[in-house]
Amino acid sequence: MNESIIVAIITGGVSLIGIIVTAVINQHKITKEFEKQNLEFQHRSEQADIRLDAKLEKYTAVTDTKIEELTREVREHNNFARRVPVMEEQIKVANHRIDDLEKAPAR
Repeated sequence: MNESIIVAIITGGVSLIGIIVTAVINQHKITKEFEKQNLEFQHRSEQADIRLDAKLEKYTAVTDTKIEELTREVREHNNFARRVPVMEEQIKVANHRIDDLEKAPAR
């Protein structure tokens, strides 16, 4: 073979090896960068989850407090609802007694 063909084949082979090595190195760098970004994203996601959990706990506590207050008010109202008919009946009896006393002949 001609010397120039052998040199061209060797040069092409060395160039091909260089291209392959460069591609492998770049792929490795890209993979590491992707993994780093993925870890950062997971960390931010975990922090966001923690913040959301804290907000949820706070809102749950506020809701529980409101429910307890409403429950107390309902119990108080129910107590009045039980007592009002009794008071109405007592007023009715008192009015009848007053009417009887007013209609009674004077002594």
